[in-house]
Amino acid sequence: MLLSSIPLLEINLGDLVSNLLNSGISLGGRILAALVIFIVGRLLISFLNKMFARILERRKVDAGIQSFLKSLVNILLMILLIVAVIGKLGIETTSFAALLASAGVAVGMALSGNLQNFAGGLIILLFRPYKVGDWVECQNESGTVREIQIFHTILTTADNKTVYIPNGAASSGVIVNYSREETRRVEWVVGVEYGEHYDRVEDTVRRILSAEKRILETPAPVIALNALDASSVNVVIRVWVKNSDYWGVYYDVNRSIYEEFNKAGIGFPFPQLTIHQAKG
Repeated sequence: MLLSSIPLLEINLGDLVSNLLNSGISLGGRILAALVIFIVGRLLISFLNKMFARILERRKVDAGIQSFLKSLVNILLMILLIVAVIGKLGIETTSFAALLASAGVAVGMALSGNLQNFAGGLIILLFRPYKVGDWVECQNESGTVREIQIFHTILTTADNKTVYIPNGAASSGVIVNYSREETRRVEWVVGVEYGEHYDRVEDTVRRILSAEKRILETPAPVIALNALDASSVNVVIRVWVKNSDYWGVYYDVNRSIYEEFNKAGIGFPFPQLTIHQAKG
């Protein structure tokens, strides 16, 4: 009885090994095909992204909208590629879709912040408080807008740091755009010593301003006695310049004021402490 069961056991083991080999070959083929689909798909996505970017550039779409759309299209293509790879591995895409749908509520709650950022990105593109290339101040950060992506706005600061600001916070917070208008007002407050003749100070300042060709004639420059401070007489100077000339004019006039005031003998105040000794 025992001997008669041995051939049956050998047949079952042979079938099991054959089934395992067939399953392994089939799984290996699916994995290899899925890998090929993934590699080809990545190359195709890269090609489509470049083609889409060229189309946007030819149509002269705003740079902010370009970065937003390119980021969105890239994510959608990657999702399609992942679904194709999963389907090739033998996983039912309908079941996968049902799983995603059932987890949609939980994922939506987990990604509520990102959904808010996505909506914020749409608001920024619609109302355009800033665009790519603008110098802005937002969420206590200042820099040039480099990209407007679907979830973040990317700034490059003056010292070349990269700052990612969530679009939700950017769209609902205070934004200062320094590049929106063509002109900006430059202001200096210069302190001179008590006893200086104000007319002489004003004439010197006007001579400095008239020599600076980047200062606009309209609106006219303003020079006024601003305050009688504790140790100085403060003179305020306000002029208008083109936005691109702001810092150049600011630094150059600063230097001219220092040099010309020294030549004219106009003294700059500095803190002093006078001590009176009581007589015994």
